[in-house]
Amino acid sequence: MTHASALKEKNKRSFYLAKRGLDKFRRNRLAMLGLAIITIITLMCIFAPFITSYDPTEISLLERRRPPGSEHIMGTDSLGRDVFSRLLYGGRVSILIGLSGAAGGMILGIFFGSLCGYHGGWADAFVIKVAELLAIIPQLLLNLVLVLIAGQSIRNIIFVFTFTGWIATFRLVRGRFFTLREESFVEASRAFGLGSLSIVFKHILPNCLGPVVVQFTLNTAGFILTEAALSFIGIGVPTSIPTWGNVINAAREIIVITENPWLWIFPGFTIALFVLGVNFFGDGLRDVLDPSQL
Repeated sequence: MTHASALKEKNKRSFYLAKRGLDKFRRNRLAMLGLAIITIITLMCIFAPFITSYDPTEISLLERRRPPGSEHIMGTDSLGRDVFSRLLYGGRVSILIGLSGAAGGMILGIFFGSLCGYHGGWADAFVIKVAELLAIIPQLLLNLVLVLIAGQSIRNIIFVFTFTGWIATFRLVRGRFFTLREESFVEASRAFGLGSLSIVFKHILPNCLGPVVVQFTLNTAGFILTEAALSFIGIGVPTSIPTWGNVINAAREIIVITENPWLWIFPGFTIALFVLGVNFFGDGLRDVLDPSQL
């Protein structure tokens, strides 16, 4: 078989597997529901200026704590700001923080996992000790302490999430590398004189990406919840910037919870719905990207 024929056969097989995976994803109703939820909420946040005319930061003391109605479909908060507009604009920041933190953690996890899983040695021993040290501390508590040290800003929170979000991906990649580095295709690659970087990134790493992508979705959902929790207690994103956590922060007082339930029902439902959609989507991806499931 010529090189061109082999390449053509490989492309046909890749196309067949991709089509088969896509068909399987489409048949997963929960995964499709999750994708629909994520898409609808994200598009609403992106096109917020076309959906609502209210400024999410505009204060109107004459309209404080107005219940949902024709003018404010989700009511107003304690400063007279429109809750619906704050949810839309706040979603931009919350989703950005979740995605950025998860992406940063994924990159670090892949880098350290590949390095330690393929070469082992003293570098592996050192990184695994650091990961174990960070893992024994509850992640929410660790994030809280680091945010207090770094300061309240979007950039600092993304940095903190990146610093604390690489451990699960690192363990996944490292474990897969320990298994795959002894496979015959890796030995054959070494025999043909391929370098370590080529073997790691072209031959071993693609076989690890399934669980990594699933972990990315889980981290995204987790970081959105963590940002909401930190902002709810007042140490997350500065309160001047609308986020889902800062919106629900307005319902910290007992009197607000009992007498103005729309201030926590709408943001709480939005956060829960989006996180649920991300988890459904991640489960669908796991079934598609896991080679043993094909």
